[in-house]
Amino acid sequence: MRIARWIDAASPVPEPSEGFVVGDRVIPFPDGQTVAGILAGGTDAAHAAFARVQGDTSTPLAAVRLLAPLVPASVRDFVAFEEHVEGISASVDGKSEVVPEWYEAPTFYFTNPHTILGPGEPVAPPVTERLDFELEIAVVVGASTGSAAGESATGWSNLTAADAASRIFGYTIMNDWSARDIQSREMKVRLGPAKGKDFATSLGPWIVTADEFEQYLDADGFLAIRAEVRVNGELVGEDLVSNMGWSFPELVAYASRNSRVVPGDVLGSGTVGNGGCLGELWGRNGSLTPLPLAPGDEVVMTVEGIGELAAMVGDHIVAPPLPAARRRSRARQRPDR
Repeated sequence: MRIARWIDAASPVPEPSEGFVVGDRVIPFPDGQTVAGILAGGTDAAHAAFARVQGDTSTPLAAVRLLAPLVPASVRDFVAFEEHVEGISASVDGKSEVVPEWYEAPTFYFTNPHTILGPGEPVAPPVTERLDFELEIAVVVGASTGSAAGESATGWSNLTAADAASRIFGYTIMNDWSARDIQSREMKVRLGPAKGKDFATSLGPWIVTADEFEQYLDADGFLAIRAEVRVNGELVGEDLVSNMGWSFPELVAYASRNSRVVPGDVLGSGTVGNGGCLGELWGRNGSLTPLPLAPGDEVVMTVEGIGELAAMVGDHIVAPPLPAARRRSRARQRPDR
């Protein structure tokens, strides 16, 4: 099943609709159900809703504009591809390496759920000289089959990888837009990334339920699907998702460790290798080749079993300035006891 959100492309005041994509048409959920409600009910709810949809309420896909397929509860983004880490490290300090700590546990950061973009929605980047894309696959968390009523309201903690697998509702494509120069500066303070990334994340074109991917799982539980990215029609990167260092259930399990995952959480795989982003290629080439993204460029990502996620780069947005930090010019004053 494919689950999406959309608006009527011709309506002057469009209201979002949510439902299924069947062939080349969209069909709303029955009884006003929502993507959030379906995720809370899990695959059971999705199959029950699909069995009750009315074909006579469908609309041609070409007549609607797709939105991001969900409003995420949170967005975690991992760095699960060893080849990507090698290339990016070379772009930062000229030394291609993977630090030993990377192998010990999957690492992630939280990004901004309020700046999610949908398919075809242009990105408005900050002022940057090194705008980049990141080709990723993301899992969407949902309730498991046969979950107890109300279980998904609080989510789950300390899942095993086996338990986590049943909480993977589906998959979508993720583009983690990055301003590499801003990211590099702020991470020198040993925190982040923050403003180098939180201006935009694209998701879409829809969520494909996990049962559609069982045929792609290899013997070790990794998704052997192809992912590729083109800039202005030219192939820049391509990789197999099965080259991840950890499987998706292991990422979900780690995210839940001493914490909590809930329906609607989005977990990105991190950038695939072999040109999944420009930064990796800059590190390997020792120069800004290919060139950073510029206004007017089109980035198209295609993932086997999911589809295509495209976006144009818009004009840079100039933000109001902030002063530099006040430096200490005298002994710091302390409060009196």
